Amino acid sequence: MLNDILSRLDELYPEMIELRRGFHAEPELSYEEVHTPAKIAEYLRNIGVNVRTEVGGRGVVGTLVGGKPGKTVALRADFDALPIQEETGLPFASKHPGKMHACGHDGHTATLLVLAKVLAERKADLAGTIVFIHQFAEELAPGGAIAMINDGCLDGVDRIFGTHLWTPIPKGEIGYSYDRLMAAADKFEINITGFGGHGAMPHQTVDAVIVGSAVSLALQQVVSRNVDPLEPAVVTIASFHAGGAFNVVSDVANLTGTVRTFSQPVQEQVIKRMEDVTKGVCDAYGATYEFHYAKGYPAVINHPEATEWLKQSSEPFFNSANVYEIPPVMGGEDFSYYLQKVPGAFFFTGAGNEQEGITYPHHHPKFTIDEESMLIAAKHLGSVALYALAELNATTQAVN
Repeated sequence: MLNDILSRLDELYPEMIELRRGFHAEPELSYEEVHTPAKIAEYLRNIGVNVRTEVGGRGVVGTLVGGKPGKTVALRADFDALPIQEETGLPFASKHPGKMHACGHDGHTATLLVLAKVLAERKADLAGTIVFIHQFAEELAPGGAIAMINDGCLDGVDRIFGTHLWTPIPKGEIGYSYDRLMAAADKFEINITGFGGHGAMPHQTVDAVIVGSAVSLALQQVVSRNVDPLEPAVVTIASFHAGGAFNVVSDVANLTGTVRTFSQPVQEQVIKRMEDVTKGVCDAYGATYEFHYAKGYPAVINHPEATEWLKQSSEPFFNSANVYEIPPVMGGEDFSYYLQKVPGAFFFTGAGNEQEGITYPHHHPKFTIDEESMLIAAKHLGSVALYALAELNATTQAVN
């Protein structure tokens, strides 16, 4: 059955490209998705998959019940775009100014739709159920995953798998992790209030620019001098706004940034130290502050058994040297919520191609993917879904 599915995916690769380019040209931002989920639902209905719409808000869930009894495996793709002006020059570039598929979600969607079509054609031979989760708003917290979970998208699901088309990895390679894959992604804002005045008389002021600069520098030592060096953590100041006129000492400064961690104890330690440092610096300069911290997506922590199934399932059709374990990535993903509810694994499918100039990072105006990565992703997702069903069904039969 697997070889038949892989061959059929090869045949439908042109359709996958057509779908991806259609979604790419018509991007919709997080929480604004209307036409994209409608197209997804229509496609799934046309191939005979049971469809539920408006899941958690704008999500779409397709359910394919096989002709034979068995367990249930879910596969997930996201479909939202980013508020970026596209600069790729592609013939199918975004038609909507300031909106762009700059992270590969158009490819994720096309990949899962064509895989669903291939599996639906073999429904009678399928032992179990496959759920296709098409998620909205991955790019913007609180994200679509938690809302879809609360609306029942994981009900009855025994395992879940997902992939991200990833340009830092060359096309033809797969990166996985048995444990930590992606970090918790938080954001913070610090508002500092000093005492403004004339630029020629700084001794009469509390300069918010100086205080903010001191806070920014001091925060860089939270990780290097407070966090265990064996624990990954990042504190980044992403913006610093203060001042106006050239001859006025600013009375306010605003700093924003992100924190990335993997363990909750480290996360809490960083939060506390950040506020302690901010307070100490502001007190020393005679300024006041407001510290706002928002926890984002938790870390993506894979389950070892499911990851091993991913690795084992690739062997019949993929060079094992190109399927390898990678170190954690400090980017965030709300696939983490699914893994907190159901055992599973998330992995990276290489989508970069240096020879073709496909090297721009995710969220860049010139970002694109090597489209053949979609075919590779579909094969891996389909393979691991069947492998997981076989393992789960065999365990159930052994128990009975």
